[in-house]
Amino acid sequence: MSENRQPGPAGRPPTVADVLALPVLAGGDPRVVAGEEHLDRPVRWVHITELTDPASFLKGGELVLTTGMPLPDDSAGVRRYVDELAAVGAAALAMELVRRYHRPPDALVRACRARGLPLVTLARDVNFLEVTQVVHTLILGHQADAMRRTQRVHEAFTALTLRGAGPEEVLRAAAEMSGRTVVLENLVHRALACEPSGTPARAALTDWERRSRTTPATDRAEVSGPEGWLAAPVEYQGERWGRAVMLPGPFPGALPGRDFGPEDVTVLERTAMALTIARLTRSTPWERAAHRNALRDLVEQRHRSPADARARVAALGLPSHDVRFVAVLADLPPERDGEATEFRLSEELTNTGVPALVGLLSPGRLGVLLALRPARPWREAVERVSRAVLDAAPGATVSAGAPAGDLADVARSFREAARVAEATEPGRPLPAGRSFHERADIGLRRLLYALRDDPRVQDYAERRLGPLLDHDARHGTDLVTTLRGYLDAAGNKTVAARSAGLSRETVYQRLRTIERLLGRDLESGEQRTELHAALHAVDALRAPPRVDGPPAGDR
Repeated sequence: MSENRQPGPAGRPPTVADVLALPVLAGGDPRVVAGEEHLDRPVRWVHITELTDPASFLKGGELVLTTGMPLPDDSAGVRRYVDELAAVGAAALAMELVRRYHRPPDALVRACRARGLPLVTLARDVNFLEVTQVVHTLILGHQADAMRRTQRVHEAFTALTLRGAGPEEVLRAAAEMSGRTVVLENLVHRALACEPSGTPARAALTDWERRSRTTPATDRAEVSGPEGWLAAPVEYQGERWGRAVMLPGPFPGALPGRDFGPEDVTVLERTAMALTIARLTRSTPWERAAHRNALRDLVEQRHRSPADARARVAALGLPSHDVRFVAVLADLPPERDGEATEFRLSEELTNTGVPALVGLLSPGRLGVLLALRPARPWREAVERVSRAVLDAAPGATVSAGAPAGDLADVARSFREAARVAEATEPGRPLPAGRSFHERADIGLRRLLYALRDDPRVQDYAERRLGPLLDHDARHGTDLVTTLRGYLDAAGNKTVAARSAGLSRETVYQRLRTIERLLGRDLESGEQRTELHAALHAVDALRAPPRVDGPPAGDR
């Protein structure tokens, strides 16, 4: 690139400041004497004039070059000259101080300052024709680059649409193309997806609903609201469904770092179009998908920070302060439709006013995060959720984790609920009046059931009871049942005999055989405890395998 072809920053046309920095103008020793605050105005064209009314030949955005020869002598004429340039939208006025003037007239400086029109003086002779050629080459080059970038935007979004990209992927592409944060919200101002650019999610989503409600809806992609959001409507079946929003600043309430340009508008228009098409072709409502994604991110701790997590769930309508969170997992029978159960449970909780996120964590496992006021009994709320799950999916198993006082601890609550689910044998009875399982239910039997796949548990059971199991298998006896009855009776042979419907002598004889086979003293309380644990391990190993999804947090 030649020294006279220095472009402004990518993505926008050259400004007055960019043009003044070009060597072809820098040689004239330019000095800004008015309108310094408007040097960021884009230059659309360069116009050389020696007319007293040049505004009639302008369309706006021009850098006007003059030697000052036609400038009126009277102050009123100077004000009219500047007023006309400002009214038509000229970018700046540059005047040589070589021929008629050697310092800018005071009336001209005052008029330009009053109208905010940048006035640039050139202390040395400048070839206006060369300036025109260089700047026009720069402008045309920018326009060609802009057309190529616009074409790439269209091609990128067309490709996304053709492969059926979801809202997260569409927003990610928009954020990458624009370098700005992009958010998708529905009609009730819930932020369903957010793709931050250069700032954490909390910077975009903090106090989202209130800020969004102060930003009026628009019929097309345009800037509105106190923060200067660029927003475009997203439709569904011909009706407004929500909108895509491009944020201007790095934090809530920030003024735009730079004005939105035509390319930003193009990106957001194509974003809204791609989302409208995706909304038509995707069967899962995006609100449900947003809940699923938020839950999975919480379970797998994929948020950048607890503050980001709080901002995201709050933008979805879930309270995040002065509440305690309870994780609930529902393992569904194989024949049940997970999405249908998810939908029914979500509707039930919404209708009853229970604040919660509901989403499938895996095909057979439904996750629920309750946000409850501290004074509300959490077991009562979990019972309501459990009953709703069982109504929608009879045969489901519901497990709850301990309450978490902060969103950062939600993953722990889900892990605990998953461990409870692992330790729950299908069909295992529950305490009266309760339809869900919790940590307090896990005794020795459930603990061993949860650990049944551990080779150490299998080895323990085999070393303690293997010879007895082998003997029963070879001889058709049932000494294991005798041992179980004896251990369940806490070593009371009389009670064991009565429970089994056998004589005491028969029980004595069988117990002696068991002692011989196992090499154990059944009068020892410690050895009885070891054998009792081994029997529970055998029961766990013989139990039918679970058919639900993997535990939360372990996928």
